[in-house]
Amino acid sequence: MRAVVFDQSLRFEANAQLRAAKSGEIIVDVTKAGICETDLQLCQGYMGFRGILGHEFVGIARSGRFAGQRVVGEINCSCGVCPLCQQRLGNHCPNRTVVGIVAHDGAFADSVLIPEVNLHRVPDQISDETAVFVEPVAAACRIPEQLPLSGNERVTVLGDGRLGNLCAQVLKHHGCQVRVVGKHDFKLRILAGLGIEALKLEQLTLDRTSDIVVDCTGSPTGLETALRLIRPCGTIVLKTTVAADQKIHMAPFVIDEITLLGSRCGPFDKALDLLSQGAVQVGPLLSARYPLEDAEKAFAHAIRKDSLKVLFEVR
Repeated sequence: MRAVVFDQSLRFEANAQLRAAKSGEIIVDVTKAGICETDLQLCQGYMGFRGILGHEFVGIARSGRFAGQRVVGEINCSCGVCPLCQQRLGNHCPNRTVVGIVAHDGAFADSVLIPEVNLHRVPDQISDETAVFVEPVAAACRIPEQLPLSGNERVTVLGDGRLGNLCAQVLKHHGCQVRVVGKHDFKLRILAGLGIEALKLEQLTLDRTSDIVVDCTGSPTGLETALRLIRPCGTIVLKTTVAADQKIHMAPFVIDEITLLGSRCGPFDKALDLLSQGAVQVGPLLSARYPLEDAEKAFAHAIRKDSLKVLFEVR
């Protein structure tokens, strides 16, 4: 099968091998897949990953209860028997693999192996291009799942990229007063068009009035900026991983009793509901489409400042 492989460098392979399925796994024939910031970080050495990249996808299940139907798949493949799994914390299973990220080939390929328990049927009203966004929308939905929201919180989202946009939309849907701080005029215009306050970093007043700051920058400086915006007893949510080393002065967390909350994967069912309702708009985020064969061009496009979401058209 065709695949996009990372092994110290990125390359397209025309004759990659799909491994034998493990018990409970289903072959999903991928139709579309999206490049995200994690894929870009993996290519910079994050997690030491080697193999087929890609974890945002939609495809057709070959067998099982969703045979012949369009599906998306949760990316954490847990063991199901350890203490954390028994506590319904499978996303943190110490024995897990993670599709396209940790010891599990991903979806930038003709086919991918996914545990059947991880699959979700895609409703008819959601297009393939929209379905590719289920995983990152679910990640954005993890924030209100972790934090009790009254609906009046003052939220600053740092980063005007793909995930920052989706986090802003989800938090606005929950009634929060959301502003997004970024560096790119065209990305900020997209947010403004969605009814979300958007401003450039140099316009930002460091007033420390935010109840919640969500760092979606993917930058080592994001947390430092968040500390200059969060009120005492507020919460900073880290949504992106950074391959580079980070150094931060920790005293403000103690002095101002600031909560630092890591936030990763979220509920696919809630993401599918929001996308079905049109409560989250992803069309404005689509920047380009490429075949798998043009992997290098696709990744080069994905890192451009004028890019948001780049898709692989697999079928």
